[in-house]
Amino acid sequence: MQSRKIAEVLNVSDGGLDKEKDFTSSLHNDDRQHVQIDSGTALQQFLDHVPISSIAGIKNSPVLELKAGDSIRDAIHMLYEKDIFSAAIVDMVDSHMNSIKFSDRYMGLIDFTSMVLWCLEVSELAKSFLWEPFFPVNLDDTVFHALLLLSKHQVHVLPVIQQREDGLIGFVTQTAVVQHLLQYSELEWFDSIADKNLSDLRFEGLQNPSCVFADQTVADALKSLWQNQTSAVAVVDRETKKLLGNVRKSDVYILVRNNDLLRNRTILTVGEFIQIETDKAKTKPKIEHDHGAFLTAGSLRLKNSFTPRMDFPVASKENSTLKQIMEHTIETNTNFTFLTNDKEQVTGLLTLRDIILQFAPPCVNSTINGGGFFEFALEQSGCQVKNGTMIRNH
Repeated sequence: MQSRKIAEVLNVSDGGLDKEKDFTSSLHNDDRQHVQIDSGTALQQFLDHVPISSIAGIKNSPVLELKAGDSIRDAIHMLYEKDIFSAAIVDMVDSHMNSIKFSDRYMGLIDFTSMVLWCLEVSELAKSFLWEPFFPVNLDDTVFHALLLLSKHQVHVLPVIQQREDGLIGFVTQTAVVQHLLQYSELEWFDSIADKNLSDLRFEGLQNPSCVFADQTVADALKSLWQNQTSAVAVVDRETKKLLGNVRKSDVYILVRNNDLLRNRTILTVGEFIQIETDKAKTKPKIEHDHGAFLTAGSLRLKNSFTPRMDFPVASKENSTLKQIMEHTIETNTNFTFLTNDKEQVTGLLTLRDIILQFAPPCVNSTINGGGFFEFALEQSGCQVKNGTMIRNH
């Protein structure tokens, strides 16, 4: 029974959770005392044994704090000069007010691309500007906690604190979490969901891809990025609808550093724009796990040399397994993949958050009936969620 194997894994000592052989030995030890627990509790206890500090690259992340009173112009300039994609917004409070909670000092997270897009589109579209909420985690917290926050909230990174006086020390990125989950490959609880085809999984909502034709302007692509609040816009051929490239949020940096491109965005076609990175190789060598810390830090830089060229978009077939998607996004250092059919036409956009949702159980008070591994384990253990409460079938 899958439920028994989950329970047995939980009996492994904390120090053994990092090694596959420790997992394997625990799974096959029939002499070990078996404790009956429901799958929801089993999953939470399992992930609660893995500290956030085991996720690669946290302290390699560039850290920058901006004051709430800083102007958008100054914030864009500072992020550009420091080569940092995202920064924390600190409330302007008196330093002697010790009664203020540490977490209350921070108002949210702001990113370079969103501010630039807001400035470019403010005359037509942008009525307001919002930043991501600030959900800090501690190095002593667990991967379970990180999964809950990343799946429940629309955030791309989690700020990490060590002690009150240390302040913000780094970030947990979606890329780092997915890479961490891949370490459990070939373990039954992981493979039971990761080896399934995408068509066999239930996603919260597979994003409809935003597309522009290659003969449309860069301004059209930027407008689509802003209106749809998406990670990337697919560039397709007008006649065949075949995927030719993409314009990502991170590519806005290319416009900012080149005044001619920025000024000509209303006449420059997307097809021309995606061809400008001819100095970058079309393909990158496979990124090994040991380089994960560098990738995590690199994903928070504006000058990210690891990303593929715009005319070489990351795409996956519709019949791929979830594990294949996870491995492909990590190897290509991207936070999404386009799904394509046999004609190389775009049918969907799968993000890292969609992937993380498959491994994140619902929070305790949620009425969600679960998904991914949680749902599978629930079925195997003879339980179900009814009216927000987990009950055991008779």
